[in-house]
Amino acid sequence: MAAQRMRDGRPVIWSPQPAQARFMQRTENEVLYGGAAGGGKSDALVIEALRQVEIPHYRGLIIRKTFPQLRELIDKTMRYYKPVFPKARYNSSTHCWTFPSGAKIYFGSLNHAQDRYNYQGQAYDFIGFDELTHFTWEEYSYLLSRNRPNGPDTRVYTRATANPGGIGHGWVKARFVSPAPPGTRMVQMVKAKAPDGREIMQRRTRIFIPSTVFDNAALLENDPGYLGTLAALPEAEKKALLYGDWDSFTGQVFTEWKNDPAHYDDQRWTHVIRPFRIPGHWKIWRGYDFGYSKPFSVGWYAADEEGRLYRIRELYGCTGTPNEGIKADPVKQARMIREAEENDPMLRGRTILGVADPAIFNESQGESIAAMQEKSPNFLHWAPGDHTRLAGKMQFHYRLAFQADGRPMLQVFNTCKHFIRTIPNLVYSESNVEDIDTDQEDHIYDECRYVLMENPLSPPRTEPVQPMPDDPLELGKKARFFRV
Repeated sequence: MAAQRMRDGRPVIWSPQPAQARFMQRTENEVLYGGAAGGGKSDALVIEALRQVEIPHYRGLIIRKTFPQLRELIDKTMRYYKPVFPKARYNSSTHCWTFPSGAKIYFGSLNHAQDRYNYQGQAYDFIGFDELTHFTWEEYSYLLSRNRPNGPDTRVYTRATANPGGIGHGWVKARFVSPAPPGTRMVQMVKAKAPDGREIMQRRTRIFIPSTVFDNAALLENDPGYLGTLAALPEAEKKALLYGDWDSFTGQVFTEWKNDPAHYDDQRWTHVIRPFRIPGHWKIWRGYDFGYSKPFSVGWYAADEEGRLYRIRELYGCTGTPNEGIKADPVKQARMIREAEENDPMLRGRTILGVADPAIFNESQGESIAAMQEKSPNFLHWAPGDHTRLAGKMQFHYRLAFQADGRPMLQVFNTCKHFIRTIPNLVYSESNVEDIDTDQEDHIYDECRYVLMENPLSPPRTEPVQPMPDDPLELGKKARFFRV
């Protein structure tokens, strides 16, 4: 933080606190810093961008989702850059600092997905993303392709800060937070094929360095009340911004969601349970959301005598890259669906009721997807689902609500990994605040919604009292981590 200390007879403009130093000492290709509010994330990012400004051909980029959000960062650079580099100049038209060596640091935004092409053909030795969870995976991965050297002897790397929440919450959590304990280096080997046929292996590394307001002694000293401000937030925001809890965040649609392995067997106070044998007389539903360049999703649901639904199996057409489809045509998808049913003892030989996105019945451009699949050798019959968005969303809320006995009316086998990954991460739309943001990975949500609308519930009359969790800070201290 800014200070009036002296070192070697010169004023100290900024010096890192311990968590900031841990972040700035990392050598991985990608580092995510933060997880909670008040950890000094933005300060560390704008200072890190200075690391190579003595190299004339160095080019850095600091980016936020919208340009108005950049103003605070630019203000910080006015306080930090100018005193250290008196001859450096900031151009407000190009949003660029030019340093005496000729090095440049640009400030940019990416308000809309197509804005990423404004960076086409550009090269940046350093890219710093502020509030990474505001970006989609497509935006981030495209800008990663711009992270390349402008000349010899520069270090090429990417840094990012983030709080939980936002449209990118799911992929950021999956990339940086879930795979390994905080502070653990993750190594990925990627393969490329040269024009002569040679396979070239490259090593990519990334890491998550957590921080909270408790790591920012200067802030707590200058503003002791800030801790109280965070502690007084609504519970979901408090968990996210005070403790850096990635399972609870502002804007989360389904705050009812709970995945508690301690209750997998008794099936109380959890939405995720262990698989069990489905009785032969239970009705089976199959939900379907078609996708080609985006993932397609199929979910199978069993309905018990009380009307409770269980998601017992899923088929998700994703490459492994967030929200990227496998580009299987409708007939191939029909074959994959039929094979899944024939190979599953719970589904083989059962009467299955299929309900799908009504868009697959559209014949405006020729034969519909539904007709193709019905005529295919792997005959599939679908009924058009009810696409009423807000009513479908409310059915989700009614189903996820815990009943007086501690059980919800929708539970998911723990083998349905993609449902468990995507549904809790859905956030609200900024343009339609009652609905989810449809730019997310919402394909499982859609196919499940069609099944729920075929089995509608009335709103629960009473709200059961749920057991109080331990203090999140203590839970963090007790947590055990596992590689996945």
